Amino acid sequence: MGSNGGGAAPPLIGLGRRQSDLRKSFNLAVRSLLTTCPKQEFSKAFPNFTSAEQERLHQLFIQVITSLHGNVEDEFKSLCQETQVATALDTVEQLVEEQHLDPLISDKTNIMDVVHNLSTAKKAEIQYLRGLLERAEEHNHLIQARVELLKNRRQEVSSTKDVEKHNFCSTDKLHGLVDHTNTFVLRC
Repeated sequence: MGSNGGGAAPPLIGLGRRQSDLRKSFNLAVRSLLTTCPKQEFSKAFPNFTSAEQERLHQLFIQVITSLHGNVEDEFKSLCQETQVATALDTVEQLVEEQHLDPLISDKTNIMDVVHNLSTAKKAEIQYLRGLLERAEEHNHLIQARVELLKNRRQEVSSTKDVEKHNFCSTDKLHGLVDHTNTFVLRC
């Protein structure tokens, strides 16, 4: 297999690191997907064929895989050129170098610092949420106390009205049905 239509893979000289990594990764993926199997394994797949037929099928299989490999590589290169992947990767590489943003190269990135910072942030968030919950619970208790107070006042007002009504009706019975202006008074 190993060839793409008779030529070797193009040299990676002059490519940026990201371009080179992309091409290497692609080539590794294609090779692992489009590999020929040993002749013995291939022959096991066609046990009813003669040795000569198995040999011809295996040769055809190798030609198809080789052709397919070359076509896939050519299509990948064409797609990269159409979409200007190389230019984009060069720009990214330049920006990363300018900003020192590459976490794989930078020695400044310590995973334990990241873990500590994340942990500290999450603990602060938990404390904030606990505070909110406590304030909400206090607010609920105040509302419940207010509701109880209003219920008690309502009962007191209702009891007071009952007492006043009872007292008013009792007084009317004692004084008669007519008030001092000689108008009729309703009895309770």
